[in-house]
Amino acid sequence: MKNGKTAIPEFKSEVEEREFWLTHDSTEFVDWHKAGKAIFVNLKPTMKTISLRLPEPMLNNLKVLANERDVPYQSLLKMFLKERLDQEFQ
Repeated sequence: MKNGKTAIPEFKSEVEEREFWLTHDSTEFVDWHKAGKAIFVNLKPTMKTISLRLPEPMLNNLKVLANERDVPYQSLLKMFLKERLDQEFQ
């Protein structure tokens, strides 16, 4: 216990930590009034590989657009998905 707060447990994996925080309030463990801003310059989001079936004409159109923009078609698809998700969650 530090500053009247419960110590944060050690986690074996990111999944275990995520499940823990879904059921616990961080204010039991962290004094947010003393918190500072953190900058993680090399932090990359966790990526998960998926299998996605697309109609061939759609995939071909995506590849044409990607070629016009000089980006890989998978990257263009991620950009399109992100833009749409941003719109939906506004």
